[in-house]
Amino acid sequence: MQQAIYRIIDANFNRAREALRVVEDFCRFYLNDPALSGLAKELRHRLCATIGKLDTFALVACRDTQNDVGTDIQVQGQLKRQNLDDMFIAAAKRLPEALRTISEAAASISPAISAQIEKIRYESYTLEKDILAKSNAVGKFAGVRLYVILTCDLPVDIIRITRSCAQGGADCIQLRTKMLADEEAFNIACEVAAICRQHNVVSIINDRVDLALASGADGVHLGQGDLPIAAARKLANRPFIFGATTHNTHELEMAIAEGADYVGVGPAFTSCTKPTLTPGGPQYLKEAADMLAATAIPGVAIGGITLENLPQVLSLGIKAVAVGNAIINSKSPADACKAFKKALITAWPDELSTTGA
Repeated sequence: MQQAIYRIIDANFNRAREALRVVEDFCRFYLNDPALSGLAKELRHRLCATIGKLDTFALVACRDTQNDVGTDIQVQGQLKRQNLDDMFIAAAKRLPEALRTISEAAASISPAISAQIEKIRYESYTLEKDILAKSNAVGKFAGVRLYVILTCDLPVDIIRITRSCAQGGADCIQLRTKMLADEEAFNIACEVAAICRQHNVVSIINDRVDLALASGADGVHLGQGDLPIAAARKLANRPFIFGATTHNTHELEMAIAEGADYVGVGPAFTSCTKPTLTPGGPQYLKEAADMLAATAIPGVAIGGITLENLPQVLSLGIKAVAVGNAIINSKSPADACKAFKKALITAWPDELSTTGA
């Protein structure tokens, strides 16, 4: 019986350890998230340390792979993976299953070790949730090139322009509702989010985490002085995108450290929306593009961007731009979006958007 217990623990220890390595590499190489990758690594080391309290020589000595009847059992679709998300999900599901088996088997020989494994198992559930939330944000925002900012005060304008931009090729639409009462802002946000869903466009609400969550939007954009990203994430009860405003390299470093899913970089030029804000100009855009290239966090240039100065912005390594007045105040927002989108795709033909029209 002791040999069977050791075989069970050994097999599932290997399974859990391998699953954690897959999870760690998913966070490291796909999500480019040092915090989540570090958590997976820490969990793996704790698992190894806990199992190390048993007689590891006895565990290996009881291993009998050649005569293990389970090695020949195959389930249809067992190794079917269409993308890296599938790889992660499979590993994340294997992990707690293996940990539960270890805990049950170890209970008869070491209740203390069994309890420690149970603690790791519960932590693995939280880790899975956090990684899925991050993966959702990365996947949804990956194709964003044209990010339209709506600051209209009249509800009819907001809805009309939202539809026009969605039909014209906007990949992401941010709604700013600072001048509206909460109830009115909520109703408009719900309509904007619904229109965006219909056209496969990412919907973002400016500043208001509560409004973004309640309206069904895909995410929120937080400015300097707003709720910290870490605190805002605690409010999210579903996969959610968190963007951050940055005006200089210090703020950019902070946004990266706080785990922003994307960052606004600017202002690139003097903006009608925030005329008193000193533009960071091409120098900051270039510095930001270089810094973000090492993290794979998307950067969106913002502030006074027009079709005329767009080539200059794109020449700095920027692949996504946020545009407000140049689209909102045009005769046809849809045509303006098409013009911006064409310029973006022409500049970066290998970075074609997977969202929007």
